[in-house]
Amino acid sequence: MSNADGRSAARLAAVQALYQMDITDKGLKETCAEFETFWLGGEVEGQIYKPAELAFFKDILSGVLADQGPIDRAIDQTLVDGWPLVRIDSVLRAILRAGAYELKKRTDVPARVAIKEYVDVAGAFFEREESGMVNAVLDHLARRFRAEEFERPR
Repeated sequence: MSNADGRSAARLAAVQALYQMDITDKGLKETCAEFETFWLGGEVEGQIYKPAELAFFKDILSGVLADQGPIDRAIDQTLVDGWPLVRIDSVLRAILRAGAYELKKRTDVPARVAIKEYVDVAGAFFEREESGMVNAVLDHLARRFRAEEFERPR
């Protein structure tokens, strides 16, 4: 498995873990332990999960939680008036938070790569409209957090 595949699997798992934490009272340590033991590279209810880059998975989770207030405010500022983040589906909320964290803090990952990855994650759960919304919000945030990546030619 390539490093890119491990990171893709880590992103998907992080979104699932963030969703789980959002709808339950489980904390970071408990959620990380559960995913590491049962989900990452395992089989759950007949679904085979790809091995994920564990350090990347944990970084996304802990990073989103540590910076959740500023991340949520940045997403809220990007969403259409009248649709604050709290009104968005909890899976979409997890996708946007993970994507925003990566764009804001993981400058080792090109912004366009991060955006594409989270649009792909959205496509695993939703139709084109939601994936398009994820693309638009993350693109806006990328241009805000990493304007220099969009100023120079490709």
